[in-house]
Amino acid sequence: MATNKISKRGSEAGMTMEDLAALAGVSTITVSRALRNSPLVTEKTREKVRRVAEEQGYRLNISARNLRMGRSMSVAVVVEMTPVKGRPMSDPYPLALLGGITEELTTAGYTVVLTSRQLLDSAPVRGADGMILLGQGSHGEAVKVLQKAGLPLVVWGAPEASESYVVVGSDNHAGGASAAARFIEQRRRKLVFLGDVDHAEVQSRCAGFIEGMRGHGSVHIVRPKAFTFEAGFDCMSTLLKKKGLGAVDGVFAASDLLAMGAIRALAEQGLRVPDAVSVIGYDDTPGAASFVPPLTSVHQDLRDGGVLLGRKMLALLNDEPVASETLPTRLIVRQT
Repeated sequence: MATNKISKRGSEAGMTMEDLAALAGVSTITVSRALRNSPLVTEKTREKVRRVAEEQGYRLNISARNLRMGRSMSVAVVVEMTPVKGRPMSDPYPLALLGGITEELTTAGYTVVLTSRQLLDSAPVRGADGMILLGQGSHGEAVKVLQKAGLPLVVWGAPEASESYVVVGSDNHAGGASAAARFIEQRRRKLVFLGDVDHAEVQSRCAGFIEGMRGHGSVHIVRPKAFTFEAGFDCMSTLLKKKGLGAVDGVFAASDLLAMGAIRALAEQGLRVPDAVSVIGYDDTPGAASFVPPLTSVHQDLRDGGVLLGRKMLALLNDEPVASETLPTRLIVRQT
């Protein structure tokens, strides 16, 4: 009898989530999670709740729930990256970060809206509850643009002294220092840093590298404006043709693709890696291990970084205390 009474209520007055929870013999929050396919609920319980909901003709009214909460239950993820042939959006960065972000936010019931800085005026982005920015941009320009929206903001990048936003990133300074320690161990003294130091993360890697090499060798900075194989090849080729530079015996690149391009340029000049020149990349992407020769690289865990970005955003949305956080890096030594 109780079942029929509630069923009638569901068809005439509108069944509530509390009604459905009573029928399924679970809590209201369990019903909510089960209907969102949350991994916090066992598959057996999810099936039970879905079965009862289907029998009662219940549908989760997302729009009504969000209106009641005063939220859109969405977060805009802005990728500060211009896709090019040598570095598409399918590159491990930003996909690994996006994977961690999506895992964390969707589990909490949020929709992830993927966009770029050029589309910030679109309706889905304007209606988001918060923004996650992947990459601060040259001179922090991307951050400045997003801050104007006045939404909770979490940024993947490098912390700055005057920051007024939450930053999650890897320890770029320590990553640069670990590359320096490796070159010192190999007795390399004529070094090149390859990367655009207008970007805060790259500048921090360069600073750690220079500080680590102090008293052990010289560092020449070359600033490609892209993070591609082609940029690494072109800059290294140009550098090697310069008169008065002297013999280079070590290259530290701000990305693996830059490092790989530099290795190709060195090979075309008859300089063997690592016999004549040692090369270290950054990111430890999947291609680093399969490159010939296998590339030594500074590892940063981008998936864990994505999860942490998601958690920081959820904390901001729940008015909880939030602080910037830095993840460790480690040097993966291979054959270069």
